[in-house]
Amino acid sequence: MIREACVETLSQSVAAAKKGADRLELCADLHLDGLTPSVELIKSVQARVDIPIRVMIRPRGGNFSYTESELEEMRQSIKDCKQLGVDGVVFGVCKGNDLDITVIRELAQLAQPLKVVIHKAIDTCSDPLTALQKLIDLQLIDGVLTSGKGKTAYEGMTLLQEMQALAGNQLEVIACGKVTDQNIDDLSAQLPVRAWHGKLIVGELVE
Repeated sequence: MIREACVETLSQSVAAAKKGADRLELCADLHLDGLTPSVELIKSVQARVDIPIRVMIRPRGGNFSYTESELEEMRQSIKDCKQLGVDGVVFGVCKGNDLDITVIRELAQLAQPLKVVIHKAIDTCSDPLTALQKLIDLQLIDGVLTSGKGKTAYEGMTLLQEMQALAGNQLEVIACGKVTDQNIDDLSAQLPVRAWHGKLIVGELVE
């Protein structure tokens, strides 16, 4: 089981690693559900932790339909992450009520050889299973972060189970939605995913 801790500061990153997190999703501004962190923060975390770091690529809060200038900002952030040698990048782009597969393909190709994860933008799609199949067909995506359209993993359990069944071993379904060190064992008994994600996945990260 992979425990991915969602963090936004150096001290949280260090604490998560010490408490047994298997990897980090590093963000800024978690009150906006996570934006792109600074290069300086990424470097400082790299210097202090020895577990894989995946970096959020999201230029602003709100929806996942971006202007060309915002997409250019995302491209530059991905290039920065490649130069820094992080484990992976996390992003998502929508067009209407579906993923923008054309843009996702371009960004995923740009990110190679880093791991590529599509975040909860997939939960805003009218048909997440069809969107997931499109990602599988790209053969460029390593993982999908999803709560199965629920506020919690429990609420989204049925869709999460369907997404895991569809994904199989083709990409990693990373389940989220109020997943903590207190409920992860119960959740994992109901959902056969390999990776779990949350701010409290290894408990409180006291700064």
